[in-house]
Amino acid sequence: MLSSLLELLYPPACIACAKVMPVRAAFCETCDLAVERLPPSRCRTCAEPGQFPRDMCPRCHLSPPPFTRAGAPFAHEGPVARAIHRFKYEDHPELAPALAELLATECRQFLEQAPAVLIALPLHDQRFRERKYDQTQLVAGELARITGREAPVGLLSRARETRRQVGLSEAERAQNVAGAFTASPSVAGREFLLVDDVLTTGATVRAAASALREAGATRVEIITLARAFSL
Repeated sequence: MLSSLLELLYPPACIACAKVMPVRAAFCETCDLAVERLPPSRCRTCAEPGQFPRDMCPRCHLSPPPFTRAGAPFAHEGPVARAIHRFKYEDHPELAPALAELLATECRQFLEQAPAVLIALPLHDQRFRERKYDQTQLVAGELARITGREAPVGLLSRARETRRQVGLSEAERAQNVAGAFTASPSVAGREFLLVDDVLTTGATVRAAASALREAGATRVEIITLARAFSL
């Protein structure tokens, strides 16, 4: 009865366009047909889409990242980009379970070899007060529940507030987040899977992974909902 009441009050809706649907699914039929999955040809380290010598993009070749590998199921386009925007900026924290389910389903093979402890890329306190929720921590928590992992809070924090990365050049992105994260000494000797929503140039996850490695983490991997084409 409770389930039926919840369905009546909160009918299934597309996470991208909010269209009400007769059955529960992430996307409506129209949006589902427009979803762009990440192509199989990509950098083996950062998942940058494209064909590269030895399967490594120029960015990772010239400046090896502090993380072992990154994975993402979707290109940051169309319905996926709209769903992430609704989740982050339009006050829809209730989308976290559906987004985490997509990650768990689409990245099953990646997750089989990934570290067991999830760390969400944290918001700065000021941004959290403005948004009222940490969208990445919500996804990490749901993903941990689905996959039987841990998603502890407090192991990684933002030492200072940063500008939004949208619209910045690659150099500006790197400068914007340089030294922005600090990690707890308790990460020493452990492996972590860092969770974020979108990976573009990788400047933010590089900075976060560097903080974890400098604090003694032995391995850091990255998983995001979407990967932008940045080269």
